[in-house]
Amino acid sequence: MKKVLLFVALVATLGFASCTNKQAEAEKARLDSLAEVARLDSIAAVEQAKADSIAAAAAAAAADTLVEAAAAAIK
Repeated sequence: MKKVLLFVALVATLGFASCTNKQAEAEKARLDSLAEVARLDSIAAVEQAKADSIAAAAAAAAADTLVEAAAAAIK
């Protein structure tokens, strides 16, 4: 009888330890997923800022060209 109770206690302990590890692994996987989303979001923000600055530079260059052309036409 003692062996049966010891075996049941051992199985229960191992089962509890197994569930605890799975919960910790699931939480780690969730945090890793959130970190990856944040990393990709940061990359997208940098790429968007780069595209915006290129567009602004192109618009400024076009405006400068237009001003120069107008000044040349007036002379």
